[in-house]
Amino acid sequence: MAYGPPPSPGQQPHQGPAWQQPQGPQWQQPPQQQQWQQPPHGGTAQMPGHFGQVSSDDKTWALMAYVGQFLVGAIAPAVAFVGKGRSPFVRKHAAQALDMGIAAIVVWLVGGLLSLAVEVMIWIPLGFTAVVMFYLVYGARAANRGEFRRVPAPVAWPIFK
Repeated sequence: MAYGPPPSPGQQPHQGPAWQQPQGPQWQQPPQQQQWQQPPHGGTAQMPGHFGQVSSDDKTWALMAYVGQFLVGAIAPAVAFVGKGRSPFVRKHAAQALDMGIAAIVVWLVGGLLSLAVEVMIWIPLGFTAVVMFYLVYGARAANRGEFRRVPAPVAWPIFK
């Protein structure tokens, strides 16, 4: 037995298996509108603001400024800042990552010295490191998408621009 509206006069009843539903306009879904479009095959995406087209090479350099800190600390964003400083997109991300790296180094130095006097103070640099790692992933995801997300000033001290 087929489900659906009864056939109109002069129309043949649905002739298919019992499990198959009739095809018709009542079963069509409205067309879906896409919220975003994937960048062209060339790997560039339109950057909102003043960055213009962001190439996949620039995205990679910006991404490595963040991800490289897990391996070599503040050296990775410094290399990206000096190496690809002509690109405003890479420069902005590398400067922010370098600011986070320098802030982490300073907090570890001061926190390490303070923990010699009061052992409980070692939790300050450890907590700050956890926050920095969260924002490294946050910034890296934005760089990989071709966007820029600002990290709060207490985490990335605004030293470089």
